Amino acid sequence: MLFSDQAISILILALIIDRIIGDPDWLWSRLKHPVVLFGFAIGWLDNTLNRPDMSDPVRRRNGVIAIVGLAAAAVLIGAAITLLTETFSYFAFLETVLVSMLIAQKSLIDHVQTVADRLQQAGVKAGREAVSRIVGRDVNAMQEADISRAAIESAAENFSDGTVAPVLFYLIFGLPGLLVYKLVNTADSMIGHKNENYLQFGFASARLDDFLNYFPARISAGLIALAAPLQGGSLIHAGHIIARDASSHASPNAGWPEAATAAALDIALGGPRSYGNRKLQAPWLNASGERKVSHVHINAALGLIGTAWLFMLIALIAAQLLMI
Repeated sequence: MLFSDQAISILILALIIDRIIGDPDWLWSRLKHPVVLFGFAIGWLDNTLNRPDMSDPVRRRNGVIAIVGLAAAAVLIGAAITLLTETFSYFAFLETVLVSMLIAQKSLIDHVQTVADRLQQAGVKAGREAVSRIVGRDVNAMQEADISRAAIESAAENFSDGTVAPVLFYLIFGLPGLLVYKLVNTADSMIGHKNENYLQFGFASARLDDFLNYFPARISAGLIALAAPLQGGSLIHAGHIIARDASSHASPNAGWPEAATAAALDIALGGPRSYGNRKLQAPWLNASGERKVSHVHINAALGLIGTAWLFMLIALIAAQLLMI
């Protein structure tokens, strides 16, 4: 499947389908989204292999067994669907629809846009409620700038792991690679936490997710930096801030698209935040940028990421034309 003509065609259609339709509530209220099915499997293994009476070494070992077993199952399922696609041409459409389900550009835009709209129309309290649905940090004391930064950071990070990474893994490894990526990413969000319950069991999932997102995060930063001039920013400044600040982020990957977004919009992202009772003194990204971030900047960030998405689509179309 490595950069094949069929893979590029499916990706182009899948990106367009996702951008237009996304994840409609009327459909997923009746059916189970593939990621939800991943979640059921991960949750069952968590309950079975991560019991409180188990020692730390056993929990860590079980975490490795769980993610390796699930990844193997994802490869087999993806390979079976790919075989059907190669055998029966009409299965290509079904594969395209499945790929579009596993790309989350429209879902990202809709959730972040809701934060901007609620802030603008109903104020800080409504903005806190909206942003609490997309971030894990404590929102109770957030003001407009805090809410807006959280929404923009979520948009930047999720552009990488919700759009660029799925595209890259499907392009290189086909449907088996895409399913493995989404599985690992889902596992990281569920059990990859550094708390007493998941520090051991989720260790393998968290480290594997970091590994799989290494290149997508940096490609995402590059796409956002390329889009900067169309949002009034500077490609050179974005490159400088990425090189200087991306590695200061607590995550080995999230800092890249976030630093690119901060530089492109000339705003400061990062900074102090709270996770329950835990206060995190995170460094600023583009510290000299505007810190009074508002719903206006959220809208600008969505425009920036939308342009980066368009650049990726254009690159795929250009690759398709070169292969004709």
